[in-house]
Amino acid sequence: MTRFNTKSILVTGGSSGIGLAAAQAFASEGARVVITGRGQAALDDAARQIGPGTIALRHDAADVAGARALAATLVQQGITLDAVFINAGMARFAALPDVDEALWDATFGTNVKGAYFQIQALLPVLNRGASIVLNGSINAHIGMPNSSVYAASKAALISLAKTLSAELLPRGVRVNVLSPGPVATPLYGKLGLDTATLEATAAQIQSQIPLGRFGTPAEIASTVLHLSSPESAFIVGTEIIVDGGMSQL
Repeated sequence: MTRFNTKSILVTGGSSGIGLAAAQAFASEGARVVITGRGQAALDDAARQIGPGTIALRHDAADVAGARALAATLVQQGITLDAVFINAGMARFAALPDVDEALWDATFGTNVKGAYFQIQALLPVLNRGASIVLNGSINAHIGMPNSSVYAASKAALISLAKTLSAELLPRGVRVNVLSPGPVATPLYGKLGLDTATLEATAAQIQSQIPLGRFGTPAEIASTVLHLSSPESAFIVGTEIIVDGGMSQL
């Protein structure tokens, strides 16, 4: 398919997992892809996997000044965007008594403040008809123990999809949320859990998925592309859940 020929796409957190899969899928359909991430080595490796013409920019998703600098770089390079996948985020799980202010601030700083001000900074480079897809999570819906801070940050993104869609419609820009269920990505190794707890948690989660398995990054990426393409032009301010039925059945 060539849905994204001549289109330019930004994927934040595009050096691994769902972000990398989405960037690869966009590129396979003809897009010029810009990815961001915090580690230059990982970015360079991802750019090689995505293909020629990929632009890899080092950027911390929680850095508001960096969000403005990223937008300025796009302006300098003459790049305007047809779609943005706000994918960069962090997940740290902790029981309520163990949550401290630093965990709260880091989570909301990356997942909410970073996303909000990145969209704000990108407004001058969004083409009319552009699509913004926010990476949410079914944790905003299911009340999983130890996920209170992470889940609250993702719930905020669901709200932003509605309010920002209403505000940006005069510009012809749509905002939607994709909320994955459990997906096999490196993020699961960054939850702040020891190996035994991580394995037990993964097994418990898998037992709750009606399909009996974790999703794949490529499966999530296919929905990102749908929401980013003209074929979804009548989908506005909406959350699409891709979770193997975990929160639905």
